[in-house]
Amino acid sequence: MPKLKPETLAQRRDHILDAAERCFARNGFHSASMQMICREAGVSAGALYIYFPSKEALIAGICERDRAEFLDRFSEVASADDFLAALDKVATHYFIEEEVEKLALTVETGAEATRNGNVREMMLECDRAIGESFSGHLEQLARSGRIDPVLPPGDVAKLMQVLGDGLMWRRAIDPDFDATTLLPAVLQLVGLVVRPGNSKAPSPDEEKAEEASA
Repeated sequence: MPKLKPETLAQRRDHILDAAERCFARNGFHSASMQMICREAGVSAGALYIYFPSKEALIAGICERDRAEFLDRFSEVASADDFLAALDKVATHYFIEEEVEKLALTVETGAEATRNGNVREMMLECDRAIGESFSGHLEQLARSGRIDPVLPPGDVAKLMQVLGDGLMWRRAIDPDFDATTLLPAVLQLVGLVVRPGNSKAPSPDEEKAEEASA
């Protein structure tokens, strides 16, 4: 059998992960069997097990792929001229444009993490990687004077993760939730915390002094 090219292997791996995502989101982690995933992907059991020997391995693959995609998107935010406008673009993708089934899978994996220690560690590792990336980018932005956060960058990163988790969970479970009406307020809140620009926001005493001199 000829050796497959790396790009062909990556395409087949992604194809299987796409099928697993659909099965997990539609049926839940426990109800979705490896046989079901084989049928969804149109591959044999032997082909599936070459890439992923278990459902946990599939979850690990999904988490790693999602993490890489997200970190790539956020790196563009950190290098953009307008931080909040770039963040708005990424937030719109995940909380408005993204398929609800994709977000439902995140909720399903989170529920499984409360019972399965291996899945929990996978999710926490992904969460740590994203938090460290957030924090590193925010520290760089602060050093360059492009933002002036009111909290340490690490705390700002955690706040952004919590806000993102909440929006994702709400959209996944509530069919009437419309993130377009709430997202501007969330971005405004982030703006108050990171304070984009080259100058520091005035303190309350400075604001009173400016009002008195007006």
